[in-house]
Amino acid sequence: MNKVFEVMYDDDHTLLEAAKKLVSKGIRIKDVFSPFPIHGIDPVIGVKQTRLSDAAFIYGLTGLTLAITGISYFMIIDWPMNIGGKPSFSLIENIPSFVPVLFEFTVLCAAHGMALTYFIANGTFPGVKAKNPDPRTTDDKFVMEIRSKDNKNFSADELKSLIEETSVYEMKIKTL
Repeated sequence: MNKVFEVMYDDDHTLLEAAKKLVSKGIRIKDVFSPFPIHGIDPVIGVKQTRLSDAAFIYGLTGLTLAITGISYFMIIDWPMNIGGKPSFSLIENIPSFVPVLFEFTVLCAAHGMALTYFIANGTFPGVKAKNPDPRTTDDKFVMEIRSKDNKNFSADELKSLIEETSVYEMKIKTL
């Protein structure tokens, strides 16, 4: 029988100290829900470094490649225009005038790509039910989720007593 402990705290510092204390005793914390990011909680609960920045670089590089290809085709091959006396027979000679467009398209592709990747990775699609255990975590409370199946070295009663040693504001125990 899998039990889920939803342990609520009224302060982010209290939650961070409780997480450090529980992890030092060998308890694995599944997730933390808070109204704002808690600095330093990720390494404590074992959240790995995200690779979103790598994806952003790839999306930006793709955007830059598409922009260079598009500008080369539109302004040099398909419809060359003499704007301000600049030669229209070579992309290399015109690159300085195209830098703003290249930059903006790179940023556009990187931003949209990161947003879509974030939504897909977290499963936050339109119509998906929120995974938030308590609506107060969007306002002023902090919830730590601990599952008994992740902590097989401890019984549910042992987990409960170890959790109660921290400054718990409220605790709910659900059975899955």
